[in-house]
Amino acid sequence: MASLFEKINTLISANLHAMVDNALQNNSVAVMDEYIRQAEKDMKELEESTAQVGGTVKTLKRKYEEFAGSAEKLDRDIDTLVLKGKDDLAAAAQAELNSKQQLAQEYYEQWQVQEKQYQTMLDMRMKLEGRMTAIRQEREHLRSLIELTEAKKITNKTIKSLDNLASQSDKDISGLAEQIRQRLDNEDARLDMATQNLSDQIDDAVRSGEIERQLEERRKRLLSQQGGQGESAG
Repeated sequence: MASLFEKINTLISANLHAMVDNALQNNSVAVMDEYIRQAEKDMKELEESTAQVGGTVKTLKRKYEEFAGSAEKLDRDIDTLVLKGKDDLAAAAQAELNSKQQLAQEYYEQWQVQEKQYQTMLDMRMKLEGRMTAIRQEREHLRSLIELTEAKKITNKTIKSLDNLASQSDKDISGLAEQIRQRLDNEDARLDMATQNLSDQIDDAVRSGEIERQLEERRKRLLSQQGGQGESAG
């Protein structure tokens, strides 16, 4: 898994400007075709791994909820046993409760770890997909530009009468190349914004979940205290 992440991070962080320069220098989009082939291969592997991790997340969450729910019910049963004076049964039930609570906590921790990895993989998929889209678009622009450049060379050497091609000056071609680089700059900026926004959303979600858990524990404690005071007053 780590090696897959490294390969995808390399693809995401690839220098698109260098790729464009390489294509222009060699009059070939082969380097871009190779990037696309590798990205498609790694994307397929990433999607399969993401689906597996997503399934694990669902399983761990379900197991946690099962043990947590069972522990809550057992906790109420222990109260009933204690009130009825059945201390032996209550002690056995308490030992079982401790075990279930421990298992629930372990499943919860594993669930959170896998959930974080799952979100990371979804984030990587989104960024790689954006990178592939940008490369595919600019590949077509570059292919047309290279064909135009080659046609201009041939025209200048052989067919001077083709004014529509001969009129394409070196300045025009440089301008088209600069437009491509500008679009790549915009793509990089959008990628940076998407990465930051997603990171902020994940952090907010994690913090929000922790606060909700703390408030729920506090609410249960307060209700328990109120119940105890009500019994004392009675």
